[in-house]
Amino acid sequence: MSLLAGWYLWQRMMLALGLGAVAALGLAPMSLWLATIGALLALPALFLASPGWRQAAWTGWAFATGYFGHALAWIVEPFLVDVARHGWMAPFALVLMAGGLALFWAAAFALAAAPARGPERRVMLLVLTLSLAEMARGYVFTGFPWAGLAQIWVETDAALLLAWTGPHGLALATLAAVLPPGVALARGLGGRALLLRCVPALALGLAILAVDGARVPLEGSGKVVRLVQPNAPQHQKWDPDWYPLFLERQIRFTAAGTAPDLVVWPESALPYWLDDAGPVLERIAAAARGTPVLLGANRAEGPRIYNALALIGAGGRIEATYDKHHLVPFGEYVPLGDLLEQFGISGFATRSGRGFSAGPGPVTLAIPGIGAALPLICYEAVFPRDARGTAERPRLLVQATNDAWFGTWAGPYQHLAQARMRAIEQGLPMVRVANTGVSAMIDPQGRITAALALGREGYLDVDLPPALAPTVYGRTGDLPLLVTLLVLLAAAARIQGRNLLPNSD
Repeated sequence: MSLLAGWYLWQRMMLALGLGAVAALGLAPMSLWLATIGALLALPALFLASPGWRQAAWTGWAFATGYFGHALAWIVEPFLVDVARHGWMAPFALVLMAGGLALFWAAAFALAAAPARGPERRVMLLVLTLSLAEMARGYVFTGFPWAGLAQIWVETDAALLLAWTGPHGLALATLAAVLPPGVALARGLGGRALLLRCVPALALGLAILAVDGARVPLEGSGKVVRLVQPNAPQHQKWDPDWYPLFLERQIRFTAAGTAPDLVVWPESALPYWLDDAGPVLERIAAAARGTPVLLGANRAEGPRIYNALALIGAGGRIEATYDKHHLVPFGEYVPLGDLLEQFGISGFATRSGRGFSAGPGPVTLAIPGIGAALPLICYEAVFPRDARGTAERPRLLVQATNDAWFGTWAGPYQHLAQARMRAIEQGLPMVRVANTGVSAMIDPQGRITAALALGREGYLDVDLPPALAPTVYGRTGDLPLLVTLLVLLAAAARIQGRNLLPNSD
C-alpha cells in the first residue's frame, strides 16, 4: 500500500504540484539535478495512491503543471517587451502552456493506472508511457520539447549518453533508474528489496562511467570563428533611433583585429530587408576583409517573408541563404493570422497578418575554408530532428538566435543547454551566436570552450573544434526508441488482456 493512500485527491494534487516545481530545479540555470531525482523518487507514492485512472491522470497533470510552470516561467518575458500590445496575454500564456503540456503526463498516468496490475508493473508501465508522452511532446502540433527530462544532465558526464540514446532515450533511462526505487520507498521496503530495484540506477551509472572513459581528446582545427554579439535589447532593437548604433557596433566588431576564417552575426542582425541592403552588405564585406560573414536578416519573396541567414561574400554578394523552416507558433506566425489580427492578436516577431513563411527545410551552407554548416535559427536548436535533417553530414552546426525575447534569467540558459545537447547528439561543434548572449563555441562533447556572457556587447575569436565520427543517435534518430516503446506497450496490453479473461475452470 502506498504511504499516501489515505490522502484526499486534492491533497495529493497539491503535493504533486509542489514536487513538480522542485523537479524543475534540475534545469538551467540552477542545474540541481538531485532535486529532480528526489522529486521523481516521490512520484510512485503519488501514483500508487490513486485508486483509478482518473485520479492518476489528475495527479500526473498536477505534477507536470508544477514542473512546466516553474521551468517555463520565463515565457512571460516576450509579452512584456510590448506591454501595451501583449502584456494582457502573459498570465494566460504561462497557465495554458504549463497546463497544456501537462496533458501529456496526464495521459501517461491514466494509461499506466489499470488496477488489475500490481504496483511494480504499474510503475514500470508508467516508465514506458511517460517516455512515450515526452517523445510525443516533441512532435505533436509541431512539437515543444523544451524542459525535457534529459536536460537535467547537461552539466554532468551523463550528457555524453546523448550521442548514443538521444534526449528521449536518456529520459527513459532516467525514469527507469529512479522510479523502481521510488516504488520500494512508497511501499516501505528496504534491504535487499530496495537494492534490487536500484539495479537500473547502477546500470545507468556504469554507462556514464563507460562513455566518460571513452571520451576522445580534442585538438584545435586551426580555423578561427568570430562570434559577434551586439547586445541589442528587444525594446530598442527595431527602434530607428537605436538600430544604426547596433549595426555600426557589429560592423566595428567585424573589422577589429586580425581577420578570422568566419564571422557570424546573430538572428535578425540586419535592420533592413536583405534584398534592399546592398550598400550595407558592401560595408560588411569590406569590414570582413575577404572573410565570409554569416548573418541573420529578414527577406521577402513576393508576398512571403522569411527569417533567414545569409552568407555574405566579397563585395557584399549574397552567396547563399537559408530560410527558417521550424517557426514559432504565435511568435513568428499565427494560424488564421489575418483574421486574428483584427482582434489584436499577432505574433511577437511578425509585422502583419500571418507573419513569416516557413522555408523548405534543413539545408547545409558551403562556407569557404570551413566546410558544410547546418544553420539553425533560434528555436530550431530545440529540436533534435532539425540538427540531423540533411543527407550530407555537416562539418559544424551554427545557431543564430535572438534570446533578448527570453529575458535574463532561465530562458537564455535553458536555450544554451539545449544547443549543447544538439552538439553531443551529432558529434559536431556548435557555433552559437546570440544577440544579447550567451554566445558560445561548443565542442562536440557539449563543453563550452569560450563564451560571451549574457547582457554584454563584444566579439570573440575562438578556434573551431573538430567534428567527431557520426554518432549512433545521429545515424538513427528517434525511430528505434519509438518502435521499442510501442512494442513494449503492445506486449503489456496483450498481457493485461489475458489477465482480464474470465477463468474457464
